[in-house]
Amino acid sequence: MKKTDQEIDLNLIKSPADIRKMDMDQLKSLATAMRRPLIEKVSHHGGHVGPNLGMVEAIIALHYVFNTPEDKIVFDVSHQTYPHKMLTGRMEAFTNPEKYDTVTGYTQPKESEYDLFSLGHTSSAVALASGLAKARDLIGGKENVVAVIGDGSLSGGVAFEGLDYGATLGTNFIVVVNDNDMSIAENHGGIYADLRLLRNTNGTADNNLFRAMGYAYRYVHYGNNIPSLIKAFEEVKDINYPVVVHINTMKGMGLPVAEADKEKFHWSVPFDPETGNILGETAPSEEPQDYISLFATHMSSRIKENPKLALITAGTPGAIGLGPELRKEAGKQFVDVGIAEQQAIAMASGLAKGGADPVVGVVSTFLQRAYDQFSQDIALNHQPATFVIMYGSLFGMNDETHLGFFDLGLLSNIPGLLVLTPSGKDEFISMLRWAETQRETPVVVRIPGGGYGDVEGVQLLENYNDAPYQVVKEGKDVTLIGVGTFLSTMLEAAEILKSKGVDATVINPRQVSNLDKQAIEKMRGEKVVLTAEDGIVDGGFGQKVASALGESPVKVVNLGLPKRFLNRYNAADVLNELGLTPDKIAEKVISLL
Repeated sequence: MKKTDQEIDLNLIKSPADIRKMDMDQLKSLATAMRRPLIEKVSHHGGHVGPNLGMVEAIIALHYVFNTPEDKIVFDVSHQTYPHKMLTGRMEAFTNPEKYDTVTGYTQPKESEYDLFSLGHTSSAVALASGLAKARDLIGGKENVVAVIGDGSLSGGVAFEGLDYGATLGTNFIVVVNDNDMSIAENHGGIYADLRLLRNTNGTADNNLFRAMGYAYRYVHYGNNIPSLIKAFEEVKDINYPVVVHINTMKGMGLPVAEADKEKFHWSVPFDPETGNILGETAPSEEPQDYISLFATHMSSRIKENPKLALITAGTPGAIGLGPELRKEAGKQFVDVGIAEQQAIAMASGLAKGGADPVVGVVSTFLQRAYDQFSQDIALNHQPATFVIMYGSLFGMNDETHLGFFDLGLLSNIPGLLVLTPSGKDEFISMLRWAETQRETPVVVRIPGGGYGDVEGVQLLENYNDAPYQVVKEGKDVTLIGVGTFLSTMLEAAEILKSKGVDATVINPRQVSNLDKQAIEKMRGEKVVLTAEDGIVDGGFGQKVASALGESPVKVVNLGLPKRFLNRYNAADVLNELGLTPDKIAEKVISLL
């Protein structure tokens, strides 16, 4: 008697070996059974919804056909690997709510030998897999090497580089392209017309990017059909040349609300799986309630006022607050280059050179890929483009693959790039208004982390180029410098110190790329100068201040984040541990005095 999905005990599946014993009907039932706890977990806990639901059958088929972990599978981004984790010894992290947090949302080698890399950014799977294949060939191995990459990730430059080299290997190299006709939002780029043509012709079109690059090619039109997937994977297993298996899947499959609104349910906080309503969500406010919606509201207004303004994103429109309606309103002034941060930054340089007013909204953790473009195309060429950093700081995303506190040190040391650090919403808009209209210099505006609001006493300027530091509170015993969101922290610390008889000066530096030499000169007579920043200390703002005051008797202490990959941390705990709370800062000052 064949088991039904109701009879499959998921917790008995400890490794892929357990599913290789199943017949086809059992595998189909397994997919149905797996979707239940997947939906239960993401709807109660939050996480990537659509990518995982769309890949259940493909991941079952991959582990059924390939002899993992001896055969190697690299998942691009790896936000679609919840089903993979379920089949590789981590089932309870999805069936037992008490163990939901025992696994990360991405592949993690510390969790399992089936996870080869810690991955959270797009487009690198093919390049990584090409390295595994080359290592295998050098060592004399025989295992299959498989890269799984989504169509949205193909727009990233490193995906093209990996595909370009992988085609030359001449040995076993299997690329599975998961094509669901979606990135996070809709796809953008010329290659997607080619993919669409392949889907519409059942893979027979003459225009074939993969064949043109030198790959053999297989197409699976029903990418959520386990027998079709198994047949295709068996055909390429142990193959001795590079091949692409192009599978057409449905993002969000099995959850109607996710199938209907693929963009909203790419990732989600807890939601009602029946209605799709976000749990605890209040009625929309007419006024922005966070920095992302404030940015979107402001830019929506500015686009109507300035026909030369171009608002650019690299495949993450939702992360900068631009939903489908706002994108439609912006028309040709909204530019989504796909998941291609280097293109976004370089294009902004060209736009500025051509007389337009480019504003790029970029997620902090993703801008790392465009360091060369910031340095060469923007700063060296002195192009007056504006870049607004989202989800930077300790208070952004907290997976080790998505950290947002390396940006200040990364960008502030590029010559000619002005990095502004607003302390609150009014200063943020003031800086943004100036940046988007001026033609003097390239400007980065880094959204404050933590709470949404304003800091009393902050002076707004008409021009932030070479702007002096602002003394928000005058004192005589110690100087406290708070970068961005830590200005309010320093003011609270100053109040605590006041109750202890210590009179503190509190300074808002406004930016972290240049030093105010006059302000620094005044500090030479101080006993203690203490800096706090929402970024790493090494190479950060505080160390610039300390270096400038190095030959003076003043004692300089720099507070900030460590140069470490923190993972799934609690921001309040980290602040307390690092002494970045008002009471801990006050204690530090007392001990130094």
